[in-house]
Amino acid sequence: MKKKLVAAAVSMSILFTLGTGSVFADSKLDKVVDKVIGTEYKSGGTTTNGFDCSGFTMYVFDKLGINLPHQSGSQFKMGKAVSKDELKAGDLVFFNTFGNGVSHVGVFVGNGKFAHASSSKGVTISKLSDSYYTNRYVGAKRIMSNEVYQSVADSSKDNDDVQ
Repeated sequence: MKKKLVAAAVSMSILFTLGTGSVFADSKLDKVVDKVIGTEYKSGGTTTNGFDCSGFTMYVFDKLGINLPHQSGSQFKMGKAVSKDELKAGDLVFFNTFGNGVSHVGVFVGNGKFAHASSSKGVTISKLSDSYYTNRYVGAKRIMSNEVYQSVADSSKDNDDVQ
């Protein structure tokens, strides 16, 4: 019951913070992320029974029709590097949380925020500007082509297919 209340509260806050100004408001990406907010963290997890960080991004992108490997370092080797000031919703953001290279990944959702599977909070939304993440930020990668990006951003396409 507590998990459902937390998920509902977080989802409501996302509706009010993400929806304004995001190209992905009411999009397929938003719907995929919203459905798993509050899911617990599970090392090696790739399902709604529990996610680790790369399992979460793998799950989200799979729902968008894109296959990612299950390891943040491997995901970092994909796509095109983008600077922080060029981030678009759907870009992957990477962090060095253990001091030995890329060890955490999330999905940028717009307005300076990203969705990720936190080991302490489960699937949540955080600000890139939080000092913890600012100090550990490694970079970002654009995985989606412009064509795929447009189809995912278009709220009229396939939104009912998101499970």
